[in-house]
Amino acid sequence: MPMPMHADAAFRYDDLRALYINCTLKPTPERSHTQGLIDISTGIMERQGVQVEVLRAVDIDIATGVWPDMTEHGWETDQWPVIYSKVMAADILTLAGPVWLGDNSSVMKKVIERLYACSSILNERGQYAYYGRVGGCLITGNEDGAKHCAMNVLYSLQHLGYVIPPQADAGWVGPAGPGPSYLDPGSGGPANDFTNRNTTFMTWNQLHMARMLKDAGGIPAHGNQRSEWDAGCRFDFENPEHR
Repeated sequence: MPMPMHADAAFRYDDLRALYINCTLKPTPERSHTQGLIDISTGIMERQGVQVEVLRAVDIDIATGVWPDMTEHGWETDQWPVIYSKVMAADILTLAGPVWLGDNSSVMKKVIERLYACSSILNERGQYAYYGRVGGCLITGNEDGAKHCAMNVLYSLQHLGYVIPPQADAGWVGPAGPGPSYLDPGSGGPANDFTNRNTTFMTWNQLHMARMLKDAGGIPAHGNQRSEWDAGCRFDFENPEHR
């Protein structure tokens, strides 16, 4: 494993795990422009010793639905439970995908739906399962809509329980109208300073936030425990029956 860039223990990240889910519509081995942007972020993490895994969701048999395992609801196969185990093993989750008709890809929407399907699961402290993890997103395209897509992804992740650090999104889109995509010759994408800066800042902010959360043992378990709320605890919310 490569040594972290910083020797000071406060800046070590080599005990962290990061998962990137590429929501391109293109199956492997087709070239994914989104993967080109993912590679910038993963490169930074890997140089810090982070254990990184990248999945291409379209290559995986993910059933449609809003239950943790759709084979229990009529589907013959569903590999989402395997992905969910990787999600739960990761300190950092980055969802990445293209812009289509100004919106996220159908694959991105399916991944978010399946994340949502598991959002009612609780951790050992009675909090929602995704608590204590960091989220972010990367968007590519050759049409407008990157910020709209990022807003949807980041809102969805925080709603599920992820912590969103500052500036946790980055993207690249070409000029308005049909044109080259990120990795196409002449696009200027890989050399774009704005995109490279934002991708770098996003990645480091994810690392910093994940470091703080891991060192703190996650989000403090008070005032946010579904199990305690269901048992009648109201955490200073006015409740005449439980004084």
